[in-house]
Amino acid sequence: MELSVVVSTLNDREQLVSSLDVLTDRTPSSTEIIVVNGPSSDGTTGVVREREDVDVLVEISERNTNVSRNAGLEVASSDVIAFLDGRYAIERGWYEAVENAITAGADIVTGPISGVRDAISRRPREIDGQTVTLFDCDNVAFDSSVLEALDGFDEYLSVDGSRDCAHRVSALGFDVTCEDEMAIQCDVETDGGRREPDWGTTYRSLSYRLAKNDGPRPTVVGRIGASALRDGVSAIRTILSGESTPTGWFDDGISVTKNLGSGFIDGVRARYADRSLRRNPNGLSVRHDRAVQVYDRRDTTAE
Repeated sequence: MELSVVVSTLNDREQLVSSLDVLTDRTPSSTEIIVVNGPSSDGTTGVVREREDVDVLVEISERNTNVSRNAGLEVASSDVIAFLDGRYAIERGWYEAVENAITAGADIVTGPISGVRDAISRRPREIDGQTVTLFDCDNVAFDSSVLEALDGFDEYLSVDGSRDCAHRVSALGFDVTCEDEMAIQCDVETDGGRREPDWGTTYRSLSYRLAKNDGPRPTVVGRIGASALRDGVSAIRTILSGESTPTGWFDDGISVTKNLGSGFIDGVRARYADRSLRRNPNGLSVRHDRAVQVYDRRDTTAE
């Protein structure tokens, strides 16, 4: 198996160094390691350029994980491509789990992320008559032909990229294999360091994703409304407990309303812009200007 590992990082230099140390130690020397950085301001570039185990460093200017993944995918050269977040370290057995699953014919293989509060459930579920196995793109490996069929990741989405990818994978008929041995460890945000969500961005992505993949149907509108209602009630509880203020709740509500509508409209447009099952009008093939700079050790000179 020829493996490329795309590691995305943003201002997590110390965690990235640990992640790369473990990745180099627990994968064969033939593994192609690609780091996509940016836009970091913590000295990540200099640290990575000094490492001989990193084959390619790609610098980008956008704070979007799907742009980062596509930028790494664009330079990857192997027949199996894995994606990791630079804050995480692979466990022993990670490589072997990927190799065994791919050799057995898996299209996509994923595993658990230890230490993450809101880890995605990997059990198949029925969504609008379609069986979808959710996976986290911070720990997943694809046969390269699957990524070609998907045209990579949808760059409109700054959050919810994993769920969008899982829905499109299901629509195209690919199978997801879950391996417990393909585990990674996260030591960040396990002790109360959870970031507050940007509700506007969250609902823009949610409404876009549902409208794009499922169409402007009443069930889609109902699912969005039910989600907004649950989160609104939860926010009211935080006001009553003194954890937030009515002003903050009101501002969040306005942001959700504005972004929900624009995301839904953009999702409908995207659905009709790409009528194929891959549903990706903002994918890998649409642009080639993601990278600000590429440092490629595979060449005799850096680009």
